[in-house]
Amino acid sequence: MPQHSFTVNGQAVSVDAPADMALLWVLRDKLGVTGPKYGCGVNVCKACTCLVDGVAVTTCATRVSAVAGKTVTTIEGLAALAGAAPGSDTLHPVQQAWLDRDVAQCGFCQPGQIMAAVDLLRRRPNPSDADIDAIENICRCGTYGRIRAAIKAAAAAMAGAPG
Repeated sequence: MPQHSFTVNGQAVSVDAPADMALLWVLRDKLGVTGPKYGCGVNVCKACTCLVDGVAVTTCATRVSAVAGKTVTTIEGLAALAGAAPGSDTLHPVQQAWLDRDVAQCGFCQPGQIMAAVDLLRRRPNPSDADIDAIENICRCGTYGRIRAAIKAAAAAMAGAPG
């Protein structure tokens, strides 16, 4: 079986897996990283969203061979992107905004939602409602109003303004 080497949440990893194996299953089943969720498996719900070299991707539709030599960040490694020390209670500003705005109900889709929001804020530090609405991650609980409020609060926090 081919060997695939890449970085996950700051740690170099190497896994034996078929080249066409979905990154989601490599993360969850081979590496024990359970933040990315399996929702649909066909790139629709986006509960499995993670960052690959800083860009949001759906790991159910991304093959492990596509991330060779790249950096994968899951919800578990997100705080480190904001400079949090390992083991600290510091969260990424988007995670903190999610908590402050009480976004999650069931919480299943939230890791993917948060990762998509981080990517949006990387591309658009002051997103419009239309920018936020363009995020295609599905929330079955329908907390879209709170998601929008959290993204705007995170944008303000990341810009140094009060949220």
